[in-house]
Amino acid sequence: MATWEDVRRLAGALPETTETAGGDGLTSWRVRGKSFAWERPLRRGDLAALAARGVAAPVGAVLGVRTADTDAKEALLAEAEAAAEGAAAVTGEVTGEVGVVFTTPHFDGYAAVLVVLDRIGAAALAELLTDSWLAAAPKRLARTLADPAVVPAHPTPEGGG
Repeated sequence: MATWEDVRRLAGALPETTETAGGDGLTSWRVRGKSFAWERPLRRGDLAALAARGVAAPVGAVLGVRTADTDAKEALLAEAEAAAEGAAAVTGEVTGEVGVVFTTPHFDGYAAVLVVLDRIGAAALAELLTDSWLAAAPKRLARTLADPAVVPAHPTPEGGG
């Protein structure tokens, strides 16, 4: 189960990342001015859309993250759905809740997903944030992440990175 402190630590370990608080008091993480992760509480429209699908809205912290493109977004959503179906097959229970990664109509056509922080582990969060950072970072800067002499491939889930 991840926390905002984990997001702060993992995102902050990525090169040239800045953390900013907007006028609404919500935090976002940027690389050279381009957002790759942000605090994203669910809004009335999100709640209504989830309810219309018969899905319970998550309780707790929700993080928005950029994906490389809409194909990557759909792959993440399909993976989350398959994991939920696998869990339902094991337990015999269908929860009617969003998975670890989900979306709302607000993000239709946009390369981003929402993440329920208390349902994701630190290692998976580190990978998601790194992929999001790579999607937002300029190509030359992104190449530095692949050089282990510059920075590890993924920030470490526990302790710095």
